[in-house]
Amino acid sequence: MAANPIGALCVFTRSCGSDSNSESPIPFPDPQLDTPFRLSIMANTPNGGVLKDLFARDLPRQAELAAEAETLPAVVLTDRHLCDLELILNGGFSPLEGFMTEKDYNAVVETNRLTDGALFSMPITLDADQAQIEQLGIKPGARLTLRDHRDDRNLAILTVEDVYQPDKVKEAKLVFGSDDDTHPGVKHLFSAAKDFYVGGKLQAINRLEHYDFLDLRYPVTPAELRSHFNKLGWQKVVAFQTRNPMHRAHRELTANVLIHPVVGMTKPGDIDHFTRVRVYKALLPRYPNGMAALALLPLAMRMGGPREALWHAVIRKNHGATHFIVGRDHAGPGKNKHGKDHYGPYDAQELVQKYQDELGIKMVEFQEMIYIPDRDEYMPANEIPEGTRTMNISGTELRNRLRTGKEIPAWFSYPEVVKVLREQNPLPAEKGFTVFMTGYQNSGKDQIARALQTTLNQGGGRPVSMLLGETVRHELSSELGFSRQDRDLNISRIAFVASELTKAGAAVIAAPIAPFEEARRQARELIEKSGPFFLIHVATPLEYCEKHDRRGIYKKARAGEIKGFTGVDDPYENPPKADLVVNLEKQNVRSIVHEIVLLLESRGLLDRL
Repeated sequence: MAANPIGALCVFTRSCGSDSNSESPIPFPDPQLDTPFRLSIMANTPNGGVLKDLFARDLPRQAELAAEAETLPAVVLTDRHLCDLELILNGGFSPLEGFMTEKDYNAVVETNRLTDGALFSMPITLDADQAQIEQLGIKPGARLTLRDHRDDRNLAILTVEDVYQPDKVKEAKLVFGSDDDTHPGVKHLFSAAKDFYVGGKLQAINRLEHYDFLDLRYPVTPAELRSHFNKLGWQKVVAFQTRNPMHRAHRELTANVLIHPVVGMTKPGDIDHFTRVRVYKALLPRYPNGMAALALLPLAMRMGGPREALWHAVIRKNHGATHFIVGRDHAGPGKNKHGKDHYGPYDAQELVQKYQDELGIKMVEFQEMIYIPDRDEYMPANEIPEGTRTMNISGTELRNRLRTGKEIPAWFSYPEVVKVLREQNPLPAEKGFTVFMTGYQNSGKDQIARALQTTLNQGGGRPVSMLLGETVRHELSSELGFSRQDRDLNISRIAFVASELTKAGAAVIAAPIAPFEEARRQARELIEKSGPFFLIHVATPLEYCEKHDRRGIYKKARAGEIKGFTGVDDPYENPPKADLVVNLEKQNVRSIVHEIVLLLESRGLLDRL
């Protein structure tokens, strides 16, 4: 909902300052919820009129289908495909019974409707390339097995109805509002999605296997949740999804609450779903008994703003909700290449409002909630009298407090939330990091790496791992040569190992030659997903490196005995944006190590050595 990945989500209630464990629910002040819901019967009707549970439909034939699947050509599904498939099979995407044909795809892109008139705002497609189409014989009438890439299990059989080439520019502009590839949905469309779409209906074979939060995997399907609500006697169900943790501004309601977090694919940079779900589980006891339910939604978000909000409303309607929270900037991806928001703050609310009566699910608008310390309560920002003393913590400030260890006050968040966030966001001195040195052979990077390892070991606090170029070549990349492709593969292996060690909390010192900027950039991109990355350019001149070469390696390269040698008959691209540039011709190893230590200390990664 909020674009901020950690920010306080003051979503849909007004905190009244009373004990959150009180036995009676705090009244919900929004008149949209206090008034009778005239479309309550329609709200319980799935989109399109019928809940398309394909497992229930194919149950008598599953053994036959499983046997047939072993004989068919197989398409191995990506993570996004798997999310889509699960929600097609269990009815979350009702009335879909498969991946969209060209007619349905075009109708959805152009009109927010399927060809039968049912509302649906997001294309749900199975993409394939020309090679797959030819190799697997993908054509109308063909039957294909859809297979899980994670465990090689057959999940469903697709009967192909058509194969078509979409107009991706049109899809980008109509669905996402632009063809700006800073938008993650547009970027996926142009750089990851293949050229052709395959449409057709599905027959279910196996459910997807999940290994996390098994206690929350039932009830989770639309049919299971509807049955659960019916058993509890819930007539009014307010659903909200969030890509963020929850804080004190979330309070009890007179309506029943379905906390419905996305655990499939969200925006890059969002808090991982493991952390978010732990927060939700910790907070669930704060809702009065029987007032809230927590269920997981295996959705691959597109960050499509207004279209996404309408899609989310359809999905929640299928899961039995009568009301749905739509916030400012709902499912927005942030800024475009011009530095402006991809969507206006109320675009999503306006589109859902347009279709609200037909949807049969009531939209509850998000209001920003601000803390009033003199009353110990939260109020909507637009209702606070002028001159009232207020307090708030922005997402940026929250991240800063997590990073520095500064107190997160009790008025802002519950202690159990802070505990989970602290565990997931250790202080810099407790994190792993990578120091990546690059330079010519004999530039001094190996000596610097060994000395830095000794210095870090002396300080203690974390394990220190070293990946020297020659060691990696011998242990990890012995089969590789020195072509551009092999050099890049060697660096990608170093980056993978470094990222895993960094994630585990180690200090990693890598010292390959790494002559090419693109490989270094990709290494930084991968490792920074796990922790801080520092590129150190050991810019010792080639002449100095060659002059002090006691092993005679440069001499052999000059004589033609070694081919593809960096600096002799192979290029070295100087890093344009190194975090630190050092030079053994002008500095000694000790002074260089001191500079690196100061760099690490400036980022809070070391206790002062």
